Order: sequence, then structure tokens, then C-alpha cells
Amino acid sequence: MIDLAALRANAQVVARCAAGRDWIAVVKADAYGHGVVPVARELLAAGAARLAVVSAHEATELRAAGLAAPVLVLVGPRNAAEADEILAARAVAVLHHEEAAGWMAAAAGRAARETRVQIEVDTGMRRMGVPVADAAAFAGRVAGNAALVFEGIFTHFACADDPDPSSALEQVRQFRAVLAALAHRGLGGLQIHAANSAGLMSPELMDALPEATAVRPGLMLYGVQPASHLGLGELAPVMSLRAPVVRIHDVAAGEAVGYGASWSAKSPTRVATLGLGYADGLAWTAGSRGAVWLAGERRSIVGRVSMDSVGVEIGDADVAHGDEAVLFGAAPDGSVPIRVEQAAAAAGTLHYELLVRVGRRVRRELVNASV
Repeated sequence: MIDLAALRANAQVVARCAAGRDWIAVVKADAYGHGVVPVARELLAAGAARLAVVSAHEATELRAAGLAAPVLVLVGPRNAAEADEILAARAVAVLHHEEAAGWMAAAAGRAARETRVQIEVDTGMRRMGVPVADAAAFAGRVAGNAALVFEGIFTHFACADDPDPSSALEQVRQFRAVLAALAHRGLGGLQIHAANSAGLMSPELMDALPEATAVRPGLMLYGVQPASHLGLGELAPVMSLRAPVVRIHDVAAGEAVGYGASWSAKSPTRVATLGLGYADGLAWTAGSRGAVWLAGERRSIVGRVSMDSVGVEIGDADVAHGDEAVLFGAAPDGSVPIRVEQAAAAAGTLHYELLVRVGRRVRRELVNASV
């Protein structure tokens, strides 16, 4: 279930934290597994200034759905063909190196129109972006290219979710030095952003970059806390993953359940098989470690997670075929017995991964849409 009222409530939290800055809604990876088109529509209606995706294909998908808002392609073009696709989608390409700038300029030449671009500066993530030492000169060359409209510059925090902000603050220091160099070259009027969800939730990091004109939230829009020390407990889970009971078994003491016979009953009990497995988004590592909410209590997952199903020990609980278990998110009564953060911790993985790995055959039931 995808609760779009929860999404809108989280957007209000984002707007409050942004304190008048534009907010760029990150909707990459199918809006973190939630369904990009309905989510994007709701976020734009809630006040998002633009959308951010990773690939040219994702930008094209938004345009095909009739969404006309500005779209930022975070990885930019990976080849000349993708530069053409970004241009055709009238999206804004992020540039990370000279070759990408050349691809976008050539695509603009073929289309006989200019194209808007932003630059990412690598201040310490060392994943994407122009090195700090080269950033001002690179920006000057981009600004001087008649085919390119240089509209923004940003960086990305590597450790904004760390209780110790020193690493992120050093990234801010380096980024501000780049901004000062740009100002010296007469390059102003840019969209400037650094804060991801964790950065946006950290007053210290927000105060450290007064030049910022925008923020770039992703995870918190979907009701997930980047780190427990950052607070904002009012974030509401948008996705609820539930699964039906498809079989109930009596299991004698000593009998094993599931592949590899990795779990055996210590005493007579009952096990409910749920119709959801690792092909649907349940982490394989949750086997004999995780839990679900069923019949008013947390019930332990027993045995290995199969591709299409998983076992849960129910003992003598009042459980029937067709009852729904909550793997994470809200229960039908509106309570949130297991947050995705808790489910991820039990499985030894990231909350990001649990959201984006929910499979295509899991039906996204949209509720409380406003647009």
C-alpha cells in the first residue's frame, strides 16, 4: 500500500525544514520503489520546485506521463545517445567531466537549441563530480559555451547521517571555496544545493551553507529517518508491505521448516506460510532473524526466505488463511508496528534497499491521492 496522504505530510516537513529554499524531490529508482508517476504528481502539487532522477530513461518516463516540471538528471549523460535523450526530454543534465559537457553541447548543436546544465562538485564522496581543484575552471568553460546554460552547482554529502558532523562540515568548507571562486569569476545567479535528507534534518549543516538556494530530499519524503539521532519522528511511512497467509502447518518438535532445514521447532507449534519472498522485496537475510506483525503481535520469521514465500511461527495464535501480515509500514488500523528502519536492521541491510527492491508483482495500491 502506498499512502499518498503520508507523502504529502512528509512534504510539509520538508518545506518547513527548507525554510523558504526550493526543494528538489528525488524520485529516482521509481520513487524509491513507490511508483514514480503518482508520487511525482503529488510532490509537485505539494510544492516541489523540480524533480531529480538518475538516468536519461527516468527523465523520459516522466515526460511520457505528461509531467512538465523541471527534471534534474543527476548522473547526466553516460554517452552521446543519452545526451540526445536528455535534450529531447528537456531535462537538466548534471555534468561531471569534460566529455559529458561535450556530449551535451553536441546534442544541443544537433537540435539547434541550447540546453540547461548543472555541475556536481566532488568534495569528498569520490563517486561522481568534478574535483574541487578543477571546479571553478570547469564551470568557467561550461558558462562560456554558447550551447550550454549553466544554471546550478551542487555537492553531495558522504556522511551527513553521522552524529559527528565534522566530515560534512569539511565538505561544506570546500564547496564554499568553490562558490567563492565562481563569484570571483562573475558566475552568479545559480541554484546552489548540498543538503540531502540527512543534511536537511541537521540544523548545523543547514546553517553552514547560507548560500544554498535549494535542498535535495529523497528518503525523508518517503517517511524514513536517515539516522535515529536526527529526530523528526513525525515522518510518516508511505509504503506498507503486507503479505497474506497462504498456508498454516502443524510442526512437531524437531521438524524443520524451509530450504536447508536451517530451523527446527523446539516444541510443537504452528507455522504460517506468507505469500511473499525475496522476489517480492523481503530480504533473504531476514530468514530466522526478522519478524512480521500478525494477529496483534510480532511473529518471528523461521527458516530461510524462499523466492515466493516465507514461514512465520504463530504458535496457538488465532490466524486464518487470507489474514495479512505486515512486514513493514502501517497496519490496517493505522498503527506502525514495524518501521522499515527496524526491518532493515533485523535483516542486516539498508532501509533504502528494502524500499527499492519491492518486486514488480507486488501490487502498489495507491490510497488518499489528491491529484
